[in-house]
Amino acid sequence: MTEDELKALDKEVKKLKRISSEWASQLHDLVEDKLPAGYKDIPGIAQSTFDACQAWAEANARLAAAQKEIQG
Repeated sequence: MTEDELKALDKEVKKLKRISSEWASQLHDLVEDKLPAGYKDIPGIAQSTFDACQAWAEANARLAAAQKEIQG
């Protein structure tokens, strides 16, 4: 992996972390401000939060592997 590819992957990880945090914030706001009346929103927001966190975790694992490969 080239240095530019590694930088691009690092940038992607940071972007996905930000997106995950935004979804987590929406889930938090739902719990804090909209329940119990907004209970029907739970599945959609929870799934989006899960998907965003999973995408971050996968990208982060790729980044860690690439960094280990370079150091190795």
